[in-house]
Amino acid sequence: MASHNPVTNRILGEVKRTQGCDLDTLTKRLSDLSWNQVFNEVDRLSRKGMVLVTFGAERRYMIRLPEQKKESANRHIQS
Repeated sequence: MASHNPVTNRILGEVKRTQGCDLDTLTKRLSDLSWNQVFNEVDRLSRKGMVLVTFGAERRYMIRLPEQKKESANRHIQS
């Protein structure tokens, strides 16, 4: 596996730990990172196929790992 930078590792770790979450929740959980840092890295990871980003029924961008089921990501939406 290729080495990742610390931001990559933290994002992938959080998405794996939560079994998928929405972008706002991810940004809040990684509060020491700026919204732009999280967004840009999620965008890069999505383009590389390392995360899947979908627009959920709750009108939130959901982030999950490719092997995680879509249903599990929906459980972690914060109101």
